[in-house]
Amino acid sequence: MSRKLGSGKLVIATHNAGKLKEIGALLAPYGLDCLSAGSLGLPEPAETGRTFAANALIKARAAAEGSGLAALADDSGLSVAALDARPGVWTADWAERQWFEGEPGRDWYMAMGKVEGMLQAKGPDTPRDAWFTCVLAIAWPDGDHAVYEGRAEGSLTWPPRGTMGFGYDPVFVPTGRDLTFAELDPSEKHRISHRADAFAKLVADQFAG
Repeated sequence: MSRKLGSGKLVIATHNAGKLKEIGALLAPYGLDCLSAGSLGLPEPAETGRTFAANALIKARAAAEGSGLAALADDSGLSVAALDARPGVWTADWAERQWFEGEPGRDWYMAMGKVEGMLQAKGPDTPRDAWFTCVLAIAWPDGDHAVYEGRAEGSLTWPPRGTMGFGYDPVFVPTGRDLTFAELDPSEKHRISHRADAFAKLVADQFAG
């Protein structure tokens, strides 16, 4: 059994207000007061890990050490079986468009097109199995930590469909569904998502009983 969070303050290792709100709402029933690493003025560490767990731990440990409080971080991405599980930890990197002068940021349609182009280059019979992974890592200032991994299995479709998702959601059809993540009602997507799977495991370990 892993160490328990208890109640009190928990740093969410993010500078994204939307992610803080989403995670804070999920953890609110358990007596946790969530605040972001950004609100504490903590820098974002370089994500140099080669796995989702490694990158989540890098972020959680940096926030815990910088704040002196327990910290939670996540790392997530898409893996495609026929592409040797890529893009994987480089999911966001495949969307980077910084080489276009004056247009920094991410172009997810470009990223989806890159994945599709690589699949098509392998031939029409190439399997399109894919999965999303989310790893949640909790770190304490003394170095203790816990890691929880969630997955959502599915397959890729083309062209992209739907407007309610983000990232690669418009090309991902979860197993047992006909709609992409970007076509599903957000409440249904959140119920079956990789993040929901990871959070269920965290809650069962940290707060059950």
